[in-house]
Amino acid sequence: MSKQLNQTGFHQYHLAAGAKMVPFAGYEMPINYIGGIIEEHLHTRQSAGLFDVSHMGQLIISGDNITEQLEALMPVDLEALKPHQMTYSTLTNSDGGIIDDLIITRWDDNTFFVVVNAACKHQDIAHFKQHLPNAQINVLEQQGLLALQGPKAVDVMAQLSPEAASLHFMNGCTATLNGVDCYITRSGYTGEDGFEISIDASACSMVADTLLANQAVRWVGLGARDSLRLEAGLCLYGHDIDTNTSPVEASLLWSISKSRRAGGNKQGGFLGAERILNDIAAGAGQKRVGFVVEGRAPVREGAEIIDQNGTQIGAITSGGFSPSLQMPIAMGYIATEFSAKGTQVNAVVRGKSRPITVSALPLVPQRYYRG
Repeated sequence: MSKQLNQTGFHQYHLAAGAKMVPFAGYEMPINYIGGIIEEHLHTRQSAGLFDVSHMGQLIISGDNITEQLEALMPVDLEALKPHQMTYSTLTNSDGGIIDDLIITRWDDNTFFVVVNAACKHQDIAHFKQHLPNAQINVLEQQGLLALQGPKAVDVMAQLSPEAASLHFMNGCTATLNGVDCYITRSGYTGEDGFEISIDASACSMVADTLLANQAVRWVGLGARDSLRLEAGLCLYGHDIDTNTSPVEASLLWSISKSRRAGGNKQGGFLGAERILNDIAAGAGQKRVGFVVEGRAPVREGAEIIDQNGTQIGAITSGGFSPSLQMPIAMGYIATEFSAKGTQVNAVVRGKSRPITVSALPLVPQRYYRG
């Protein structure tokens, strides 16, 4: 007998909007609605898409010396964050691979708010409990999480919470939406400006109704979320990054604080530091890059990448059709010597070679609001 799937606090909204529901990370989630993935994708790029991301893990981690303890698990300088400032980070293992990627927000000297990927949250919680035995780890099991993304998201938010609308990218605040207490961050995973809204389960309906009352806002499913993040050059855990890839191989060097690198005042000191610092110093043998694909048919995950002599030099990890560019695009790992922008190689699809060209990431410009 199959395991019963969880449902988020917005399940009835998805059904009412005509969603096609699919199993995802133990939840029944909307892949798309009546208009389809391309329409939802373009709506987010042009207006304001509303995503139910309540399946993701939300944690509050607190305790004495918690900043130092968390810095032993991830290569970022949490002490440098101001209250309610957040950062993207990888959660690394002792071999320098990536257990998960996450967003961590410093609430105060002793408290952090962490959002982790849905498919990884149980192992992440176990990892935190193992390495932070004296910390308080509060898992917000029933908490709702909505992402409002797109160029009109700020106009929607300005009508409801001017304080939240005035935030800069990667900052958060407590706020009320139509009388409901929320924690709102200016963040998201589409490449667009936008907000993520954490709300108590009891208030999910009130907040959804409030946002959907604005004509610019419409539901967007996991299908368009995937095509949006691919265009923006953002990793999908378990596909583009995993326990075998280091942050340097994954082209996530920017996510490693300079103070944690060689010569920094907090050099190393995190799980897997030896491999990761060596990758920075000596260079990794492979690198995650973007690709534009010749023709109209997409190149999918798992396709081998070969050089002009037919030798395998990499593999595709994410691929699909770009609604914004009206062409197929992809991401993947390739031997570093072939990773320069403009390098022409081939992907093997059903036994045939398809020309692909290395492209800089992101493939579509990111439009975060940095002030």
